[in-house]
Amino acid sequence: MIGSLQGRLCFKQPPRLMLEVQGVGYELEAPMSTFYQLPELGRELRLLTHLSVREDAHNLYGFATEAERQLFRNLIRVSGVGARIALAILSGITVDEFARCVQQEDAATLVRVPGIGKKTAERLIVEMRDRIAAMGTVKDGTLIGADGGTPEREAFGALIALGYKGSEVTKMLQAISSSGLATEEIIRRALKAAAAP
Repeated sequence: MIGSLQGRLCFKQPPRLMLEVQGVGYELEAPMSTFYQLPELGRELRLLTHLSVREDAHNLYGFATEAERQLFRNLIRVSGVGARIALAILSGITVDEFARCVQQEDAATLVRVPGIGKKTAERLIVEMRDRIAAMGTVKDGTLIGADGGTPEREAFGALIALGYKGSEVTKMLQAISSSGLATEEIIRRALKAAAAP
């Protein structure tokens, strides 16, 4: 997987851009939130990336912040939400505004994003609630708590990423004693407890 690219910006026309890295031009798609932070053509740039591999295409997406990339990755896991809608969401509202919409069940704001209807907005609120909690707190475009948080919060996020629901993860973590344990050990014990009859 390609996790990030650093090189010279040689083309930008929303939603596409091209980054030349040691003589190889990488075409990426990026949300407007990332485009607003791009330098002038010819300047050096580093972007976090997400590679999507399908039968008919390999698509590379670029993000200015880890919060944007994590939200994108969580959005494309929602039924009926693909990369195009995820980019539209990130282009239309910030990561913390999206988190607020989900937490406050504000479907009206989500419907204003192009491509989001009422049913999709309601599905986003339901399916993203636990994922937003697992991502941590967002401050100035940076995730606080998802990386470098407490071992319990990191374990919570990892278990959500494995496909467990927030309520299931909460029960799993309550069933074990996690005080003073490393993240990996908390995850191992939680998975073992969940598998026990």
